[in-house]
Amino acid sequence: MNAADPFDGTWMLNPQKSHFDPNHRPSKATMRWERTADGYTMTAEGVAGDGSVVREKPATFVPDGKDHEIPGVSGCTAAVSRPSPCVLEVESRNVGGIVGKASYVVSEDGETLTSSVASVDAQQRPFQLILVWERVRGRAEARP
Repeated sequence: MNAADPFDGTWMLNPQKSHFDPNHRPSKATMRWERTADGYTMTAEGVAGDGSVVREKPATFVPDGKDHEIPGVSGCTAAVSRPSPCVLEVESRNVGGIVGKASYVVSEDGETLTSSVASVDAQQRPFQLILVWERVRGRAEARP
């Protein structure tokens, strides 16, 4: 972990502390935040409720408040702001307006990351999640 950056590192989902949507209920998940020159790259993988392994495409977070195209999602952009060192806020848009909002908040002690997500999935179903993640220490890489 980069001691100067609260997001950088590996995080493991705590399902008992999280609140899921009926259509989005992972049993295990891990995400990795890596600091880049202009923001972050976040990768995530997990085990869905049906036991299948899900690997998300890496997401790029550039906390400059400007709209950036979302790779692989035609016509969608995301604007990321950083109102404080431990908070990232994201708004995703398409031509119709806002299609998703998320916040990522690292606790004061740096041990917990809470992500709140409201969006629409690939089947056009709206969903809301509050996911609580715990920092992984002492292991090079954690996998669900």
